[in-house]
Amino acid sequence: MDITSLSVPESVVLEATGEQPLPEMGVVEQVWETDPIEPADIEDLTRRAVESLDWSEIPDGGEVAIGAGSRGIANLAAIVGGVVSAVDELGYEPFVFPAMGSHGGATAEGQREKLAALGVTESAIGCEIRSSMDVVEVGRTAERDVPVVADANAVAADAILPVNRVKPHTDFDGAVESGLSKMLVIGMGKQRGAKIAHEWAVDWSFRNMIPEITEQLLDALPVVGGVAIVEDQHDDTAIVEGIPPSGFLSREAELLETAYDIMPTIPFDELDVVVVDRVGKDVSGQGMDTNVIGRRPFAINEPAPDRPDIKRLFARGLTETTHGNAMGIGSADFVHQDLLTDLDAEKTLINAITASTVRGVRLPPVVESDRAGLTASLSTGGVIPEADARVLRVTDTMRLDRMYASPALLDAARTRDDLRVVREAEPIAFEDGQFAAPTPHQG
Repeated sequence: MDITSLSVPESVVLEATGEQPLPEMGVVEQVWETDPIEPADIEDLTRRAVESLDWSEIPDGGEVAIGAGSRGIANLAAIVGGVVSAVDELGYEPFVFPAMGSHGGATAEGQREKLAALGVTESAIGCEIRSSMDVVEVGRTAERDVPVVADANAVAADAILPVNRVKPHTDFDGAVESGLSKMLVIGMGKQRGAKIAHEWAVDWSFRNMIPEITEQLLDALPVVGGVAIVEDQHDDTAIVEGIPPSGFLSREAELLETAYDIMPTIPFDELDVVVVDRVGKDVSGQGMDTNVIGRRPFAINEPAPDRPDIKRLFARGLTETTHGNAMGIGSADFVHQDLLTDLDAEKTLINAITASTVRGVRLPPVVESDRAGLTASLSTGGVIPEADARVLRVTDTMRLDRMYASPALLDAARTRDDLRVVREAEPIAFEDGQFAAPTPHQG
């Protein structure tokens, strides 16, 4: 079957919607005060973070397994390289292992390639990368008798040191969400551990599971600590900190609060249409950050965020780095046919099965063009006078500094100190039905 046969032509959409005026669009910027770490200082601060940990129980010359692999982290290669250098200078033998659950197609080579795509190669970081999907069962939970598994290479090492960003999770709310603890439980558990965790999360909930299994892993394995990263609104590195095992839950919870405070969000609570140019695993584990779009239709027993309230969401394409993994497209109301063309069904389904979030990969209606997607979105959102239409176009849910906005939103922005209008509204230009203007992050 020709995959484009699932796409509805623009002419059909426009005939069905009738006369649907499209609002003009200007450009609005968010005003943020940030204090990022200078790139030249990243490795030095990372070394200090590693040196701050207690290494007294690790034998001289012992092997140290450094876990890495989360997507979208700024300066990741420099941070991992700094960790490797510090471990080496302390007199130990470092190696890096992919701590990314089932990503990379749930294969050892696929995970090595994922690390390489993130800039983490043996030549870049200065040590061996040991990639394997083999895991070892290191225990079982007390009440539910759930197997607790971990990467076999990491278990065999003298010390384990995960490196990860602390940030809000897309599937659940808890004292700890994405960070060092989750990397231990799910990332280090490889495909089997990730599948076990997501299956049990249906009834147990991640908010309860992750702390309990984290404590069990810390008791069973030689985790010397972790290197926690927090990023600012521009996705620049703001904090690099060494966390001892005793702080994996307590200090990580404090850093999570900081991450929530500075997380970039859509600056309007009520919107008629949001156009998202790019969806991808490098943007968010769910393709579009649920904390940003206010939608969590695939999570079981987990409430969606209260805000924003978006009537219609039109997703235009996938990021190159997601390599066809279209997890999260089920959150959209319409998608562009370009997204469908780039979709890798196998990778997407493996991710959905492992994460038990099959609703997240349901395919919304597919349209041929941007004009068709925007028109269909507006015409199905109720009676919306053209002057009142609240339409926003963003690059993705991670890059929210600049956005195209309709006149109603520009007027609202003029009354706020945290927003700045940088371009007045003008008619939307199309070329063969597609947006002529570049993605807002680049415009």
